[in-house]
Amino acid sequence: MPSASRTIEIAAPVETVFAFFTDPSNDPTWRAGVTRMQAQGAPEVGATVHQAIAGPGGRSIDADIRITEYSAPTRYAFATIAGPVRPVGSYTFAEVPSGTLVTFELSAEFGTLKKLLMGGPVQKSMDDEMAALDKAKEILEA
Repeated sequence: MPSASRTIEIAAPVETVFAFFTDPSNDPTWRAGVTRMQAQGAPEVGATVHQAIAGPGGRSIDADIRITEYSAPTRYAFATIAGPVRPVGSYTFAEVPSGTLVTFELSAEFGTLKKLLMGGPVQKSMDDEMAALDKAKEILEA
């Protein structure tokens, strides 16, 4: 099962950091693989966010998500509902004296065949998502 987790400290108030990560229009600014991200309504449990990611050969792949938890300003979670891989993920936000700790977690469950065919590339993609937190930090601290 591919999975990844990372915690990063951002020198900004927890409310600001939570708002940044839960606004889908910000994702293309820090997540290199996202080509389009658009909310389908207010950010709340059950809401859908349309997401398109860069796929093989430059093709765009729909990878829509559904918000599964929205507890401002401490937690935001989602499940992917479209696309060949359907990871679940969450962000946890904790106020610290120097700003905010952000923990980002992703995981995907596969059957044996899918794991053999897609496990490596999916793990790399998840690792890239974790590394992209540095870009989010840079934007928020600018």
